[in-house]
Amino acid sequence: MKYSICTDTFPEWELEDIFKYAAGLGYQAVELAPYSFCNSVMEVSSAERGKIKKWAREAGVELTGIHALFTPIPGVTPRFACPPDLQLNSADPGIRLKTKEYLKELIRLCGEVGGKNVVLGSASARNVPEGISYDDAWQSARDAFRECSELGEQYGVNLCLEPIHAASTNFINTPEEAVKMVKAVGHPNCRWILDTFAMNAQGVDLPQAIKQFGDTLAHVHVNDDNKSWPGSGSIDFKSVARALKSINYDGYISVEVFDLSPNPETVAAEAIKYVRSVFGSR
Repeated sequence: MKYSICTDTFPEWELEDIFKYAAGLGYQAVELAPYSFCNSVMEVSSAERGKIKKWAREAGVELTGIHALFTPIPGVTPRFACPPDLQLNSADPGIRLKTKEYLKELIRLCGEVGGKNVVLGSASARNVPEGISYDDAWQSARDAFRECSELGEQYGVNLCLEPIHAASTNFINTPEEAVKMVKAVGHPNCRWILDTFAMNAQGVDLPQAIKQFGDTLAHVHVNDDNKSWPGSGSIDFKSVARALKSINYDGYISVEVFDLSPNPETVAAEAIKYVRSVFGSR
């Protein structure tokens, strides 16, 4: 397992500085939020993508990939804007197409900067709205995910579906639902991600979910039930670590925090100290 931290932990920082700081604390990788460096990934040139890859290489960190694709994570004020009118399950076919094409560009960017996982969270941007049935939304999303997974194969990138608790979205709330969609898509580059805060809030038995669905688990976000760094709340991370070790998980443990108090430096330092103590020193 390798340790990563998300760029939105440092809302006002330049990417190059985030990479250097994370490496100095002992993180092996950094996970990108698009709004940390652009208003739209459509506007990020090949030269700019090359710079991101170069900065990471020079700092000595890997890039896990991209998360917070369409909307900011709750509690974080983005440095840049997010593209408007992105809605995966919109009743408007034009908006659905625009969203799918944006997701494809996220996959391209991820591959071009050397990332491995594109994490589909963005709870509000995937809600099934009035005017479209859940079954229709499911079929439409499945078809879009299949196209994106096929593109991901070309770039060496996984599309990772993130189950999010029902208080935040009405579409894919549990590991069972995420894995059902993964199987419906039927492509090896479509997998799922475990977010400890979201699944704890949903009442999921985290170790059981890991053991039951570990064969398609590609990524892990760690955050505690108080929305802060792992170890600052009451989630049993030791049992999570044991379950991950039992399935020989060798992916990233990525710190994604929603409450940045008292400051980003403390969050980042306390998080790496705790995950090393629980998940093993790297």
